[in-house]
Amino acid sequence: MLASHLMPMPRLPVVAELLKPITWFPPMWAFGCGVVASGVSPQGKWPLIVTGIVLAGPMVCACSQASNDWFDRHVDAINEPQRPIPSGRMPGAWGLYIAILWTALSLWVATALGPWGFGAAVAGLVLAWAYSMPPVRLKLNGWWGNAACGICYEGLAWATGAAVMAGGVMPDARSLVLAALYSAGAHGIMTLNDFKSVDGDRQMGVRSLPVQLGVQRAAQTACAFMILPQFVVVGLLLSWGQPVHAAIVAVLIFFQAVMMRRFLQAPTARAIWYSGFGVPLFVLGMMVSALALRAIVT
Repeated sequence: MLASHLMPMPRLPVVAELLKPITWFPPMWAFGCGVVASGVSPQGKWPLIVTGIVLAGPMVCACSQASNDWFDRHVDAINEPQRPIPSGRMPGAWGLYIAILWTALSLWVATALGPWGFGAAVAGLVLAWAYSMPPVRLKLNGWWGNAACGICYEGLAWATGAAVMAGGVMPDARSLVLAALYSAGAHGIMTLNDFKSVDGDRQMGVRSLPVQLGVQRAAQTACAFMILPQFVVVGLLLSWGQPVHAAIVAVLIFFQAVMMRRFLQAPTARAIWYSGFGVPLFVLGMMVSALALRAIVT
């Protein structure tokens, strides 16, 4: 009799869909960039590196996806009703329970990374919940919400990787500057996700940049956020005596600009296309920059 009143458990494939493994790559890659930029040999540090990569992707990022889907369930019912929660495949309040459980697990894993790693995990989790959860709900304003995602996905993950490799001390200032620049660029990448949901966002009061600025101006703003920090990176690499790495990043910028021109002709239709083909060049430039810094500090 009691069992008949219990809330049904979600199926594991639905839980995996809620946690969105495809979104884990950016913070995992950024953590790897921080590891490379530190210039420290990975010998003897692989357990810490693997732990950090797991924390950045399958833990903190996955937690942010679960909490976002729970607090976005009413918007998703309009924009993407096939998602686990609005479709009913994630029963009851399991979406919230999983987000809470993943937060606790993330904090537990983060204890293995020392004070810097744990502090970065706390900051990332705070941003993840603040992004979606009322009354803060940073995502209600595209300027703040996208900044939170950029910092969490790129800057914090990069800085954590560098700090873990440096033995838990503050990373090299140049590494932190690169992390900040690529965080700013990620603001534009986050805007790309908003073009597919303009109608639902407008109905639900979510002031994404396409809602605030209009589709065309938002696309131009996203491109500026993505490309301008990379020009600064090129200048820094030249000033640090790394002309080859600077030239590679410049070539990557050129091909991004070519694709941006096509994206700007039809932003709503081509936002996903640009995410698939233009953004990988951005993240490739991150690793090139990390390798340049590694060449300097070793």
